[in-house]
Amino acid sequence: MTTLNDRIKRDGIVVNESILKIDSFLNHQIDPLVISQIAEKLYDHYKETGVTKILTIEASGIAPALMTAQQFEVPMLFAKKATPSTLLEEQYKTDIHSYTKNITNSVIVSKEYLSQNDVVLIVDDFLASGQAAMGLIDLVKQAGAKVAGVGICVEKSFQGGREELEKMDVDVYSISRIASLKSNEVTFVEEARHE
Repeated sequence: MTTLNDRIKRDGIVVNESILKIDSFLNHQIDPLVISQIAEKLYDHYKETGVTKILTIEASGIAPALMTAQQFEVPMLFAKKATPSTLLEEQYKTDIHSYTKNITNSVIVSKEYLSQNDVVLIVDDFLASGQAAMGLIDLVKQAGAKVAGVGICVEKSFQGGREELEKMDVDVYSISRIASLKSNEVTFVEEARHE
């Protein structure tokens, strides 16, 4: 069975020293086998934390979050970047800056779907500076709920997001951790440790 790291090495495209394009299998065209493996690993790591809900942000976090929710047999909730006309209930709101797109979005979650009784696992496709995860943590805290942790498909460890989340005493578990994208090459954290 191909691991996520193997798939990144085979199909990932290093755009520059800070951007990795893996949309052929993770966040545009989606390989359900890859996402299933990610969901199983996230479940194994967080299964003892009492998770009641999986939270992500639209759109690229939805596939891994949904399959992780299936593993936990709990609902998946995603923060919306626009308030639909059908959302009549009160909502939690926060601003999140996207590193890749270099824009800030206000995102919302209906108060109907997130409460102080929830134990929330945040799931996203990438962790870079940690802005998306911190915004989602803010929504969870506004609800008075508990954060079980942040589960990430691909972490760009050289961009500081993990450190920011760990300062907040949040458990971060990433399936794939990239140490560097220098010289148009993906170097994983475990490879960098052996050099």
